[in-house]
Amino acid sequence: MVLQSYALYPHLTVAENISVPLKMRELSSVQRLPMIGPFMPGARVKNAEIAASVKHAEQTPEIDRLLDRKPGQLSGGQRQRVALGRALVREPAAFLLDEPLSNLDAKLRVQNRTEIAELHRRLGATFVYVTHDQVEAMTMSSRIAVMMGGEILQCDVPDEVYNNPLDIRVAEFIGSPKINILPVEASNGGLRFGDVVLPTVAPKMLKGPIRIGLRPEGLRLAAEDAVLTGQVMHVENLGSEIFAQINLAGHDGRITMRASPAQRNSLHIGANIGLAFEGRAALLFDPNGKRVFNPQVDPAQSEVA
Repeated sequence: MVLQSYALYPHLTVAENISVPLKMRELSSVQRLPMIGPFMPGARVKNAEIAASVKHAEQTPEIDRLLDRKPGQLSGGQRQRVALGRALVREPAAFLLDEPLSNLDAKLRVQNRTEIAELHRRLGATFVYVTHDQVEAMTMSSRIAVMMGGEILQCDVPDEVYNNPLDIRVAEFIGSPKINILPVEASNGGLRFGDVVLPTVAPKMLKGPIRIGLRPEGLRLAAEDAVLTGQVMHVENLGSEIFAQINLAGHDGRITMRASPAQRNSLHIGANIGLAFEGRAALLFDPNGKRVFNPQVDPAQSEVA
């Protein structure tokens, strides 16, 4: 187990910290005594085996240069590596990691999540990784379990969790910028947003108020085929992409769209713009927040729903 605080013993060196779980498992309480323990029968052989096992921790990047240091002499990223090495030395079938990167700055988090992912692939062991950071979850995992209020809302591969969320809470949690949620009215297989008919088909059995989710990248600037209209209130230029916050006509609150740098001149603050989206891009959710499948996306699932 790797804890959020790393839980390293400050008076022990890195090598001694790594050897702690092996000593607790292999040595008796008498053999662990500081003065007489090493001279007890069998202690010498076991200590030699433990020292050899500590070398396996060198599979963790850069840890071989830290073995003689104490935790107070290490950076946050180095302490995290030592905590990983201490778990690694036991050669477990599964690793439990409790937000191990939360105490690191942004640059170190990017570097260390890559190292953990590479370590996972090299060892082939199961990693159960708890995080509130959706970027860590999406980039590091082979499967994601989204939990809220003690309930697993969805467990699937990252692409499915992002593209086909089964609950509106999953849709709102996964994705940056956050998904846009709009209240609409369903009737006879069609959807209306105020006085506007949306280009999305709904199951004919669905009637009354529901909500649709539109990812920022699913929206595009439009003129003649515009479905929604609004005014640009804020623009974030990230270089490789543009995020624009827009006040929609007939809607309280803002929505966000992602655009390319080539569209920067059309997204200046105060500009009145038109937006469009493909019907397949809309995610439908019933009044309870559960996913309703769009016939345009998956007719078979829609019939079941």
